[in-house]
Amino acid sequence: MLATDSFQEILFRCLFQVVHWTAKVADVSIVTVLQGVVKTGAYRYEDGTRYVGDWNQRGQKHGMGHLSLPDGTRYDGSFQNGLCSGLGVMCFCDGAKYEGEFMQGWFHGHGVFWRSDGMKYEGEFRGGRIWGLGLVTFSDNSHGFPRNEGFFQDCRLVRKKRCPEVVQRAQKVALMARAQCN
Repeated sequence: MLATDSFQEILFRCLFQVVHWTAKVADVSIVTVLQGVVKTGAYRYEDGTRYVGDWNQRGQKHGMGHLSLPDGTRYDGSFQNGLCSGLGVMCFCDGAKYEGEFMQGWFHGHGVFWRSDGMKYEGEFRGGRIWGLGLVTFSDNSHGFPRNEGFFQDCRLVRKKRCPEVVQRAQKVALMARAQCN
């Protein structure tokens, strides 16, 4: 640092040291800076992906944020060490939507997934897949005959079982995710 350096030049050098890890950053907007660490800001990447939200000391998405992908897919919610983790809402470009828990970038925990045709699944997810107890509701609000409720493994119903507590929990988590993002 030179005595003649402006505050903006010093700030830019500090920020550059934090964000130089990716050369693909096309546009950087900084909102808050504390001790050379980006806390809140926005990045627009060359591929059109845009993130607005909180960052950790290592320049990773961390905390609350909004991620928009070039294909129109959007995620609003919690990030941890660069990945979707915690509560969030993901809206896909085809109209499908997931509201619920994420872990390390995957649907994981309780949540509700709506397909673009109106069909929905309320229940448990593991590693990005329908896995655990849950209920399928078709676009006509029926659950099929026989009722599509029970234990799902890799998106398939493998054992029928009533599970109203799990469905209620999934609905509650989806509502909490939606509320957190508004």
